[in-house]
Amino acid sequence: NLKKGKEDNKSPASAACKKATEHVKEKNETFKNIAEKPQSKRGGIYKMKAPTKEDIARVKGMGFLLNRGTQNFSGRIVPRGCVFSAEDLKTVTEIAEKFGDGHVLATVRLCVEITGIPYESIDDAVAFAEAHGLHFGGTGSRIRPVTACKGTTCIYGNYDTQQLARELYDRYYIGWRGANLPHKFKICVGGCPNSCMKPSLNDFGVEGHRAPVYDIEQCRGCKVCQVEKNCPVHAAHVENGKMHIDKTLCKTCGVCTGKCPFGAVAKESPVRYQIYVGGTWGKHTRMATALPEMVSREEIFPMLEKVMLWFKDNAYAKERLGAAIDRLGEEKLLEDLKGDALLSRKDEILAAPVKARP
Repeated sequence: NLKKGKEDNKSPASAACKKATEHVKEKNETFKNIAEKPQSKRGGIYKMKAPTKEDIARVKGMGFLLNRGTQNFSGRIVPRGCVFSAEDLKTVTEIAEKFGDGHVLATVRLCVEITGIPYESIDDAVAFAEAHGLHFGGTGSRIRPVTACKGTTCIYGNYDTQQLARELYDRYYIGWRGANLPHKFKICVGGCPNSCMKPSLNDFGVEGHRAPVYDIEQCRGCKVCQVEKNCPVHAAHVENGKMHIDKTLCKTCGVCTGKCPFGAVAKESPVRYQIYVGGTWGKHTRMATALPEMVSREEIFPMLEKVMLWFKDNAYAKERLGAAIDRLGEEKLLEDLKGDALLSRKDEILAAPVKARP
């Protein structure tokens, strides 16, 4: 029998059994090693060390928010000019697979969030993204991601909204990244009065307008006037053989531009920009204050700086710009935005601590 048992150990069935036993031992050793590590690569095959309040606060300022019911984070990547290239999206996918749980979601401010990133992987994810020209961010009491409608390609867009958004991103989202503000500050770029991106519900909103340039001498009083036909607010009408535009109704939306086949309304007209200040949405809704005069493109940038400096100089910690305007009065805001006094104090204002509420 002993001899027979030795022969059985050499059988194929015995070899398979031995191989299976070795495989189990190997797996047990693997799980033992895993249990000794602080976290998993893909978010949760084993328990990781819980991040502290200080850890959570540190990475929140970097664009990472704790996922509810877990010890992992969502990391927000902010695109330049509200547009991701195909190569950018490949990088986002790679970050999600390497450092997150393999999922990506879109945010309302045109960013993407990668979910399920363990705390210990955050710094590596940031370094990987920056090596590929992408940046995490978009959280905290600072300038939030700039949003823009697709006015660059939209038939109603009065100008290149994405180009303006890129300039605002470079100058302020990146350039003022270290600025400590009383609260979040949202910037929105809209291409026309259709207001798809709701610039009037942001701290600083830009909306492009085109007023019709009308030469009444070129008007032929057509039976079917193309300007009258295309005006969405019925501001144009033909009377006594000539087309007239009611300026009290006209929204300067630009739709009529170039519609007259005889050139009574010019094919091109200068773009002017309506600026909105102090808008908010959510629990405390406030329609923004519309500045009384439209501005040129070049005037947008100094006006934005003056508004942000006024915000830093006047608002209390955790107070939105709109609330500060309501507390101090629109008259004070509009008066302070005149001239360059705020710009001359730029370094002083930015260096000062945020005001504490009395």
